[in-house]
Amino acid sequence: MAKIEIRDATIDDAGIILNFVRELAIYEKAEREVVATEEDIRKTIFGPGSSTYALICYLDATPIGFAVYFYNYSTWLGKNGLFLEDLYVSPNHRGIGAGKRLLKHLAKLAVENNCGRFEWNVLDWNEPAINFYKSIGAKPQSEWVGYRLTGDALTNFANE
Repeated sequence: MAKIEIRDATIDDAGIILNFVRELAIYEKAEREVVATEEDIRKTIFGPGSSTYALICYLDATPIGFAVYFYNYSTWLGKNGLFLEDLYVSPNHRGIGAGKRLLKHLAKLAVENNCGRFEWNVLDWNEPAINFYKSIGAKPQSEWVGYRLTGDALTNFANE
C-alpha cells in the first residue's frame, strides 16, 4: 500500500514548491501570472523573519503536493487564525487522500496553536475543490467580498 507522508518544507524544497506553484497556476488558467523565482521562495518562505510556512506531501518518497500557509489574526475572536494560501496535489495523484491529509495536518496545527479559524479561498469555477471542501464540513463565506491592490494600483495608491 502506498504511504502518504507530510513534512515541513525546508529551504532545499524551494524548487519543488515553485514547480507546484506553476502546476497550480496552469490548473487555474493563470500560468503567466507566476513571476516568483526559486530565490524568491527561499527568501520569502524560509528567510529571516518569515511568517509563511510550507508543507510537502510525499507518496512513497515522491513529492506529489504542497501547501503554503501563514497565521493571521481575528480581532473579533482575539485569536490567531491559520490561512491556507495554496494547496495543490498533482492531478495524477488526486483521489488517494493526499489533499485531505494536507488539510487535516493544517487543521491540527490550527488546533494546537489555539487558532480560532482555518480559512482559505477557492475559485468559484473549481467545482471539484468546492465539493471536496464541502465534504469535509467547510462552509463558504458569502458575506465577504475580497479586494486586492496589486501592481501599479498598489504603487500609485501608496504614493498618493
